[in-house]
Amino acid sequence: MGPVPVAHAFRWSVLVASAALALGGCMQTTGPVAIAQPGSDLDYMAYGQPGGPQAVAVADTSGGGAIDALRNSFAAAPGSMPVGYAARGPARYDASYHLDAGDRLRVVVYGQEGLTNTYAIDAGGAITMPLIGAVPARGRTTAGLASEIAARLRNGYIREPSVAVEIEAYRPFFILGEVTAPGQYPYVPNMTVESAVAIAGGFSPRAKRDAVTVTHTEAGGSMRAMVPLGTPLSPGDTVFVGERWF
Repeated sequence: MGPVPVAHAFRWSVLVASAALALGGCMQTTGPVAIAQPGSDLDYMAYGQPGGPQAVAVADTSGGGAIDALRNSFAAAPGSMPVGYAARGPARYDASYHLDAGDRLRVVVYGQEGLTNTYAIDAGGAITMPLIGAVPARGRTTAGLASEIAARLRNGYIREPSVAVEIEAYRPFFILGEVTAPGQYPYVPNMTVESAVAIAGGFSPRAKRDAVTVTHTEAGGSMRAMVPLGTPLSPGDTVFVGERWF
C-alpha cells in the first residue's frame, strides 16, 4: 500500500507545476490596450473640428506569438494610399485683376461712414466719392486704387486714412452668335467658355461646337482668338459662337 500514495503525490505535483506555468504565461501576455493619442490636424481639415485627444486602439507587441504575426503581416502589406484634400483657393482676380468700367467696388474708409459705400466704375473709368470727387480706377488693382484714395484723403481731409477696396461684382461678359439666348451676363470667377455657353442656354442646332471666338480687351488693346471650350474667361470678354458649315 506504500507506493500508491507516493504515485498520487507525484501526479498532483506535476499537475500543480503545469498549471503554474500556464498561468504565468497568460499573465505575461498583454492584449490590445486603448491609449489616448492626440488627433492630427487632418481631423480639422476633414471635419472642421480641432484635433483633440481621441481613444485609439494600439496593440502592445511585447507579448510575441499571434501579435507578432499580425505585426509582421501589416508590415508586409502595401503602404497607405495618399489622400488629397481640396482646399478652396482665393478668388482668381481679386489681387492682380485690373479694374475697368462696369466693375462694382466696395470702398471702406475706416471710421468714416460717409465715405464708406459701394461705387461703380463709370464709362470714363473712374469712381466718384465725396470730398475727393472722381478717382481714376481703370487699369488699377484694388490695392492701387486704395492707395490712391488714401493719398487724396490725406491731402487736407483726413490725417491718417485707412482705406480698403474689394470687388463686389465684376463687369459682365457678352456672348453672341449661335446660342439660345445671346446677350450680356454677370461674370462669375473662374468661369470658362463652356460655362458661358451654358449660362446663355446652350448651343443652337446650327452652332459650331468645337471652338469659339473670344475677344479680350485690356488697357493696351484688344486680342481675338479661336479657342476651345475649356478656355478660361475674364470679365468683359466677348464670346462669339459661329455657325457650322455642314
